[in-house]
Amino acid sequence: MRTSPQLRRKLISVAAVSAALLTAVPASAAVAQEAAPRPAAQTEAAPGVQAERLIVGYKSGASEATSNKAAAADAESKAEKTGEDVDFQRRLGTGAALVELGTHPTRASVADVVAQYKADPQVAYVVPDRLNKPTAVTPNDTEYSKQWDLFESTAGMNVPGAWDTTTGSGVTVAVIDTGYVTHSDLATNIVGGYDFISDTAVSVDGNGRDSNPADPGDWYNANECGQGIAASGSSWHGTHVAGTIAAATNNGKGVAGIAHGAKISPVRVLGKCGGYDSDIIDAITWASGGTVSGVPANTNVAKVINMSLGGGGACSSATQSAINGAVSRGTSVVVAAGNENQNVSNASPANCSNVIAVAATNRSGSRASYSNYGSLVDIAAPGGETRTSTANGILSTLNSGTKTPSSENYAYYQGTSMATPHVAGLAALMKSANSALTPAQIESAIKANARALPGTCSGGCGAGLADAAKTVQAVKGGTSTGTTFSSTAAVAIPDNGAAIESPISVTGRSGNAPSALQVGVDITHTYRGDLVIDLVAPDGSAYRLKSAAADSADNVNTTYTVNASSEAANGTWKLRVQDTAAQDTGTLNSWKLTF
Repeated sequence: MRTSPQLRRKLISVAAVSAALLTAVPASAAVAQEAAPRPAAQTEAAPGVQAERLIVGYKSGASEATSNKAAAADAESKAEKTGEDVDFQRRLGTGAALVELGTHPTRASVADVVAQYKADPQVAYVVPDRLNKPTAVTPNDTEYSKQWDLFESTAGMNVPGAWDTTTGSGVTVAVIDTGYVTHSDLATNIVGGYDFISDTAVSVDGNGRDSNPADPGDWYNANECGQGIAASGSSWHGTHVAGTIAAATNNGKGVAGIAHGAKISPVRVLGKCGGYDSDIIDAITWASGGTVSGVPANTNVAKVINMSLGGGGACSSATQSAINGAVSRGTSVVVAAGNENQNVSNASPANCSNVIAVAATNRSGSRASYSNYGSLVDIAAPGGETRTSTANGILSTLNSGTKTPSSENYAYYQGTSMATPHVAGLAALMKSANSALTPAQIESAIKANARALPGTCSGGCGAGLADAAKTVQAVKGGTSTGTTFSSTAAVAIPDNGAAIESPISVTGRSGNAPSALQVGVDITHTYRGDLVIDLVAPDGSAYRLKSAAADSADNVNTTYTVNASSEAANGTWKLRVQDTAAQDTGTLNSWKLTF
């Protein structure tokens, strides 16, 4: 097959991107040493990175933050100063600007443009528009008795025990993936989604963004996605993920979905050779009810997002901003830890904050050989391992077409991509059982009710193996039935000034505070990335709730979960808030503690 000049240009760029930005998904690799996440300042669009497009976040108050004309003029200014081609393309859902560089930009030319943006006091961050890839591994065959991952006592997720309470009705899960290929065992649970792939070389469906998230296939020839990368047939990856979450159940055929009463909104971001951060950022924003320029409002807002995808490197400020926005709108974001058998600190978006990062276990309950690990993993779930038997993989809905869609079928896959929808399905069950749950409460409850891994996990697999029945039982009927203490006295937060504190006096409690103390915070602020927030216990111990970050969104209105079990409940608790940068001010409107 001949490659078009446009696609060839993109593939050359993709092949040259550093290994820190793009990774393949091998089933095995040398075990990496445990490493702490690198500070953000060391990982943002560093010199030497090659990229064709950049994502630029402007500070609140800058004209470029809201005006496309101003952002375009700024791109022209950067082009004049560097002698490089820099063109404004569009506004992302988070408000960031996507700018495109010229044909075949060198690492040096990219570094020059990045340096110009970084030197601009109106710019909050500049990051490369990276290419992400599905994180699954292998396929094969069929039925419920073969779904060991749901019910086996050794390493299953104890799903049937949750179905007496809920099946996920009333909840929509957005599967941000390759889209959806029609399957009769899933069709009744599919609602409207969207195709966010803007680049026709990636979309291969003949057009850019539109309301049709159908998966046309993501096959590619040898070397088409980078030198040395072997040919691959179409994965139908998004359909496999969706079936694990919500395949129709008790219908006399096929497989059972974990939250089979829930609905799936397919949101297409991955095509030939992967998908760009910019499209994924807009997909996260739209799926969670945010606004994306040029895209109709979402009528099927998701309370759970499943992202079984990823690439290398640190979490970018652009992606983190989109995730924070989704969580602030009440949507849980569940992400695959990745399949490189390395520390998850080098796998994005699993290393982002405010996500539930999922590692994969095999049929004996040990960490799967390919699964990433580390302190940033939140929970483990069945992902399968097919080295000794295909039947030890995860069975779900698929299609038999090697390139374009053919007949529907079922197949076994393995990967953290398969583990992630187990946890997304559990989150949907929880939200259905108790609609008042916040993303923080959902994550906390999943961790608190996990069971110890039946096998082993070198490197760290989070709180253990997720347990659906125990978790749903723990949250049904409400988790906020304890006593609430609050402060409604507004306190101004000075710009780049000293920390302010707001006290709450807790009385009438016995013993220590709970291991899941709920801290509700309502702050108005025009650039919440400036804020550092701590909970201060009566004895003066401080618990960090939020660190400063490059996050240009407004306000903090969320609930944090703190393990305060070592603190006496009675006494004066304080919320400490500090603005650490210039130009923006705010107010602590209220906060509360729920025991």
